[in-house]
Amino acid sequence: MTNKNLYVELKSQFHRDNHVFFILSVIGALLSGFLGMGVSWLTGELIDTASGNGRWSIGQLLVISAIIAAFFLFASYLTYYAKPRYIRKAMQNYKEKLFSKLTEKNIMSFRSESTSTYLSALTNDCTSIETNLLDKEFWFIFRMTSFMASLALMIFYSPILTLVAIGVTFLPLTVSLMSGKKLSKQEVAVSDMNKSFTATVTDCLNGFSVVKAFRAEEPVSGLFSKENTRLENTKYKRSKLQIFINTLGQLSGMTAQVTVFFVGAYMAVSGTGITAGTVIMFVNLMNFVVAPVAELPGLLSARKASRALIDKIAKSLTESSFKGGTSKLQALEKGISIKDVSFAYEEGKEVLHDISVDFEAGRSYAIVGASGSGKSTLLNLIMSGACGAEYSGSILWDNEDLKDSSSDSFFDQVSSIDQNVFVFNSSIKDNITMFRDFPEEEVEEAIRRSNLNELVEDKGEGYLCGESGKALSGGEKQRISIARSLLKRSSVLVADEITAALDPKTAYKVSSDILDLTGLTRIVVTHSLEERLMRRYDKILVMKDGRIEEEGTFDELMAMKKYFHALFMVKV
Repeated sequence: MTNKNLYVELKSQFHRDNHVFFILSVIGALLSGFLGMGVSWLTGELIDTASGNGRWSIGQLLVISAIIAAFFLFASYLTYYAKPRYIRKAMQNYKEKLFSKLTEKNIMSFRSESTSTYLSALTNDCTSIETNLLDKEFWFIFRMTSFMASLALMIFYSPILTLVAIGVTFLPLTVSLMSGKKLSKQEVAVSDMNKSFTATVTDCLNGFSVVKAFRAEEPVSGLFSKENTRLENTKYKRSKLQIFINTLGQLSGMTAQVTVFFVGAYMAVSGTGITAGTVIMFVNLMNFVVAPVAELPGLLSARKASRALIDKIAKSLTESSFKGGTSKLQALEKGISIKDVSFAYEEGKEVLHDISVDFEAGRSYAIVGASGSGKSTLLNLIMSGACGAEYSGSILWDNEDLKDSSSDSFFDQVSSIDQNVFVFNSSIKDNITMFRDFPEEEVEEAIRRSNLNELVEDKGEGYLCGESGKALSGGEKQRISIARSLLKRSSVLVADEITAALDPKTAYKVSSDILDLTGLTRIVVTHSLEERLMRRYDKILVMKDGRIEEEGTFDELMAMKKYFHALFMVKV
């Protein structure tokens, strides 16, 4: 999907299943737009009647006043009933579609981007869109209706005075047009600064423990202060521009009203057929002529800025996206074959060199090596093969090239466990099932096989795990991740340094739990060379400088007395 198509799709969400409330809100805005004309007309007629020049009696005008009041109440109720409902549904639709599109991005694309882009789009930008696009959409209708109705009434009573009124509105129109584009640019600038500020706050909060450990409170506070100052300065500039535009608009509007009043008074005194009531009516109607003219460019600029925010997030959602192939992967039967694969994060800086290795279905593999040897990169490349990763050579799934397969079907078959398992602030069961429905017996089987029985028996399936799983231990979070994979019925399980942050006893137990699993292929990157665990792997791949230096069982590698033997002896 192109950026333009996604922009149109996001905008269309405002009216999805929401047409009735939108139409009622428009009707309310249209009816309200006629009220100013009616009140101004009534004021003029009351003055003429009081001075003896009126065409209506006081009783008749009283009835008309009651009709206008009833009209006002009806229009106000219509707006009260429909407009909040329309905006609520519109924003629900928009944010849900935006988040849905975000979940469609592949892992490679998402990892290369800043989450602050999407945090800002779902918070600050949504507030701006709601205020400057949706809410002002009806304000625009109201203003234009009152403008057209007032202008029509003015022409009916005095074409000459109407020409004078049109002439003096040229000033506020010119002022607004000159400042409107600047206001639009400032709105986008505020959005960009909100994004930067959100990124800084996220970093500071996520790195709180590091900040405390290194006593970096003061410099980090300075960093926060710097970003906060930049944001508030940008908002300050926007606020100043808005006040400047409003002040000029009010000043020019008052000038226009006073001019019309003096010209109208002169015409009334000179006997041109204009009454005092008509002059007062014109002065009142000028409010509904000057205000829309003064506000129109600002309204249009705000709407333009809001559309720019939608376009910006549409671009972020579509750029660097990879749709993947069309073939659907089935459960692994033969194995994963890596043939002559080389990979570089940056051009000219290759980190994996001509790697060829086979992972047979149903067996267990350990990838070991010194820090920086490329073991995690190799695992990530396997995980990214169906997601558009750029590498030379081929990665085959039962003889099917991953580049030709759909990323969705790949993740149907593969589960990944990382060192930092993400746990939602929800129940243990929800975190195992990932909020999906499974037969109870399947959930219980996953709990049993992942050795979560003790935790569930002690605290219950409904126990809340806390923000980021802070109510659980590291080992418990790792077992939840294993249970997710079992429940998902993946045919391949990959794990990357999952025991690095665990104590030795827990680390051994979690690794042993993975090796106890049957019916799936397990590929584990580990820094631990615990002999009891190493002996249980069907094969160990030893990496050095981006290449597979050795491979074999524990006994075979130790018998070679080469690189693995040296690594093991150092660890011991």
